[in-house]
Amino acid sequence: MKALNRIVERACWAPRRIVLCEGEDERVLQAAVKAARAGIARILLVGKRQAMVAMAADRGLDLNGIELLDPADSPLSEPLAMELYELRRHKGMTREQAEDAVREPLCFANLLVREGYADGSVAGAVNTTADVVRTAIQVLGLAPGSRLVSSFFLMMLCKPFHNLKGGMIFSDCGLVIDPDADQLAAIAMAAADSAEALLGEEARVAMLSFSTSGSAQHGYVEKVVQAARRVKTERPELAIDEDVQLDAAIVAEISERKLPESQVKGRANVLVFPNLEAGNIGYKLAERIGGAEAIGPLLQGLAKPANDLSRGCSIEDIYHVIAVTTVQAQAADARQLVSA
Repeated sequence: MKALNRIVERACWAPRRIVLCEGEDERVLQAAVKAARAGIARILLVGKRQAMVAMAADRGLDLNGIELLDPADSPLSEPLAMELYELRRHKGMTREQAEDAVREPLCFANLLVREGYADGSVAGAVNTTADVVRTAIQVLGLAPGSRLVSSFFLMMLCKPFHNLKGGMIFSDCGLVIDPDADQLAAIAMAAADSAEALLGEEARVAMLSFSTSGSAQHGYVEKVVQAARRVKTERPELAIDEDVQLDAAIVAEISERKLPESQVKGRANVLVFPNLEAGNIGYKLAERIGGAEAIGPLLQGLAKPANDLSRGCSIEDIYHVIAVTTVQAQAADARQLVSA
């Protein structure tokens, strides 16, 4: 079974409340209906109510089972505005500014997640990545112990010609431009958690470099080594290779020759790139030349799930991100039970 199919199946086992704040976009509306019909989530759709209803009627879409929320008339707007004011007044936000902000669907949706009316949010078909990430950080905040918000792509390698089969996590390919060693360590640990939540298997992390086990000496290599050693200190149970070239990270025979003491042994399912330039190039090469399916950029490190979309996304893209967000919410619930 494709790794993506397993994620959709897991979402169906225990659907969560996922809010979409761009309900007046036809792709979002179509994806919401598809997700609700498939049972991967309980959908809350935010936007102008009349516009959403009119578009659904025009396209012959059944909105039964989908909760429509219009910030202009929702009884939740006032308490959410008060919550936002309390949250942001130390930054100078006034009560009037909070009331204005809550009328914006992106802010309204994230407040729904913060206050427990929804379990996760998906946006970005209309809003920019900068707006999606900034609002999520301001409203949801960082997860306990998290140092920063980063991103990852869920890469699906499921075609007959793929030597590697299944899913992989590529991080960070969309957000943190030039992480220092501490930030790179945080990205690696968050990506490992993402792998275990979404792939349903133990993370095997490769800290990518142009060096393998000290074969080259440079400040860029040293940063990767320092990051990996910090991960080992904080997460000694995690399988992770320090500076490692891509071939040794994903090909067992090459790993055995280049890095016989490897913990990952050429079977990495998490690739951590040294900077955004490498990550962005890497995932696009895998997608465009390698034929991998790229889902994302998805966000990690937040207190509650909130994911971004490309403004060029398709209905199918949105549907899959809804499924991923449900599974992330399931994992967050499981972590809360363990820590309670």
